[in-house]
Amino acid sequence: MKDRINRLALFLSLAVIMPVSTFAQDQGLDERIDAAFAPISAAWEAIVFYPAPLPTPFDLPIVLYLLVVGASFFTVAFGFVNIRRFPLALQVVRGKYDDIEMRDDPQHSEPHSYPTAEVEMTEEGDVMRTIKDESHHGEVNHFQALATAVSGTVGLGNIAGVAIAIGIGGPGATFWMIVAGLLGMSSKFVECTLGVKYRDVDSTGTVHGGPMYYLSRGFAELKMGGFGKVLAVIFALLCVGGSFGGGNAFQANQATTQLINTFGIQAGGAGRTVIGIIMAVLVAVVIIGGIKRIANVTEKLVPLMAIIYVVASLIIIFAHFSEIPAAIGVIFAGAFTPTAAVGGIAGVLIQGFRRAAFSNEAGAGSAAIAHSAVKTKYPASEGIVALLEPFIDTVVICTMTAIVIVLYNMDGHFVYGQVADTSTTAGVALTASAYNDILPHFDYVLTVAVALFAFSTMISWSYYGLQAWKYLFGRSVAADMSFKIIFCLFVVIGAAASLGSVLAFSDAMILAMVFPNMIGLFFLFPKVREELARYLKAIGKA
Repeated sequence: MKDRINRLALFLSLAVIMPVSTFAQDQGLDERIDAAFAPISAAWEAIVFYPAPLPTPFDLPIVLYLLVVGASFFTVAFGFVNIRRFPLALQVVRGKYDDIEMRDDPQHSEPHSYPTAEVEMTEEGDVMRTIKDESHHGEVNHFQALATAVSGTVGLGNIAGVAIAIGIGGPGATFWMIVAGLLGMSSKFVECTLGVKYRDVDSTGTVHGGPMYYLSRGFAELKMGGFGKVLAVIFALLCVGGSFGGGNAFQANQATTQLINTFGIQAGGAGRTVIGIIMAVLVAVVIIGGIKRIANVTEKLVPLMAIIYVVASLIIIFAHFSEIPAAIGVIFAGAFTPTAAVGGIAGVLIQGFRRAAFSNEAGAGSAAIAHSAVKTKYPASEGIVALLEPFIDTVVICTMTAIVIVLYNMDGHFVYGQVADTSTTAGVALTASAYNDILPHFDYVLTVAVALFAFSTMISWSYYGLQAWKYLFGRSVAADMSFKIIFCLFVVIGAAASLGSVLAFSDAMILAMVFPNMIGLFFLFPKVREELARYLKAIGKA
């Protein structure tokens, strides 16, 4: 087995390196990769963000309406579950109802819905960080499951994505990010409950779950199996693309940018491509399973880096304590009375919701893949736990980053609406400048955090994409390896391409997942209502 893994690792490394290293000395390799990737990115962005046929300023992208209307609908339909069940979510995370959750439920007789098999690392070496942590009853409780899931979502979306939103859309984008995070809690609750309810366990005990399964199985129960399968296939295709884009290329791009800016690495010619190759090989080694220890160490370091980042944010915020009211005023003013430079209220709202959706992935369905393997007899219990993720990720951490950047710009370091996504001062570079202003040389700490966040996110998304890939092409070794090869190639592409191209492609791929997923949630939410009632009755909260 080890020999086979080593051979596969060598093959994958060569598959990534050889096509690029042939031209590694050619001047302008990075530019040529970007030039080839940019038209694809622009075309896909135009499709996904097609505007609604409404008069200005209501001609917003259709996907944005679907996201907002869907999240708002679920918030109302479930009696503001994001607020009313917030205390219950904290109780579930503390493990208050663990014993009740694992009791047999004689009234429930759906044999396929609640498999209890434990999930281990597969023989092929799939790194299933989130799945592994969330599926061991007795070893990992709800709190540990939430911590693992949050460590997978807290990352460059919070660091670079927020800076992009503010730089392009102004400080008002912060307000709409918070709104999107609060509403997204309800969407996350619905999709993660369904993810557990309709999961599948194969003969080896490996759990497979996510929108692919609740779309196909859930619609079959509604006598709409054909439509459900079509939606499942569409989602799987988009999820694969999302894993290549936001879960990979964007992470590689911003990690490369931060390494270059911090250490003064030569970025001309093939500089970014070489960094991408190194990252691709490291990712290849981990997702093939050759060195499992790297993933284990990363699991421990990422939460630590998240804590350091939050503490640093609080230090900066309190250092500007007297300016906090003014900063909040700028945020509210920018949300409702933005200038033409940032695209008006429509431009601010779009940036806020795009960055929130990219950061917490609520409504996109990816979280359902991660949560589907938790070991519980009550799917709604994990849905309730999952609603905390957008709150922590967007309402808390994204807001901290935004306030730091707004406070930094109280002295006029940059002009809102004029920080283009192609600028070298956009994204993670802007965040680094804001933190360095109060904490000199914090960019070195931030570089480590960015590298670890990017690495862990790529590993997590490689699993999400692999699940979707196997749904489409079967669970064979050939399917497994073909996906991993392509995934690693996108590490190189993401590192070499410009931020503008990568950002457009990443946003479009992840938000495109909203279309089939949200349609499924609209049809299947009555099943979630049943599961919530069953769980509340079991724990005496009905």
